[in-house]
Amino acid sequence: MTERKPAGLSFESWIDGQIREAEQRGEFADLPGAGKPLPDANKPLDENWWIKQKLASEGLVALPHPTLALRKEIEDALAEAAGAASERRVRQLLEPVNEKIAAYLRMPPPGPRSGAG
Repeated sequence: MTERKPAGLSFESWIDGQIREAEQRGEFADLPGAGKPLPDANKPLDENWWIKQKLASEGLVALPHPTLALRKEIEDALAEAAGAASERRVRQLLEPVNEKIAAYLRMPPPGPRSGAG
């Protein structure tokens, strides 16, 4: 498919011709998944589907940025604390998170030094 589109021919006609010729040569025969329904066809569209698929195929796990992970932990702790039965339980839930927040605030920001200050 490295040839150029001939002058005077619309892109659509040229592409349709390329596909038709490939079909006639049998290049689309016996493709994996032929005759089977599309996987996840009934699921809502996820704009990061290809990233997730690549990570899964490579056996990798996506780790959230530390800031986002801490943010999620804070949200979860606050939600659980809202339903806690006692002040003691609220403190048990929030003290570890408060320690993590304090440690995070003492860390320098990630990335190279800006040279300022």
